[in-house]
Amino acid sequence: MLSDTLKSLVVLEMYTNTYDEQLSNFHLPKEQLQFTSMPLDKINNPNISNRTKHVLILENSVPVGYFALEDGDKLLKYSNNSNARLLTSFSIDSGNQGKGLAKIALKLLPDFVKNNIPQTDEIVLGVNKRNKPALNLYLKSGFIDENEFYEGPKGPQHILHLRV
Repeated sequence: MLSDTLKSLVVLEMYTNTYDEQLSNFHLPKEQLQFTSMPLDKINNPNISNRTKHVLILENSVPVGYFALEDGDKLLKYSNNSNARLLTSFSIDSGNQGKGLAKIALKLLPDFVKNNIPQTDEIVLGVNKRNKPALNLYLKSGFIDENEFYEGPKGPQHILHLRV
């Protein structure tokens, strides 16, 4: 069970560049980097939609995680719902893994989306079939596997859905 104390210390916040120095020290193990992106690499990527929402996972006001909520052409590979957002690049800094922060962040996601992107009624994501820990995390956090797959650049991905 997640303690109420820990929950109260973890928040989701839209990215601002005031966190860039801390994000530049973000670290992910090589085996995780095959499935995700470093936060600043994603944030500064000129090839993603300028409507992408970059979200930080903060613990005690310190960024410990990151993800993006994308729309546009990339979303269309996963969903035909024009009110959906595609969750990408979800990660927790290696020094903060194993503390339940990812699970807390995903539990906070529906309310965060309702408050910050109110036209969004669904979050979709693709998780590589080889990334069993991530698949289990998303399923335990309320995402639903509707037995849909997308052939991504690094292999087949389960497409998961979360209604908000």
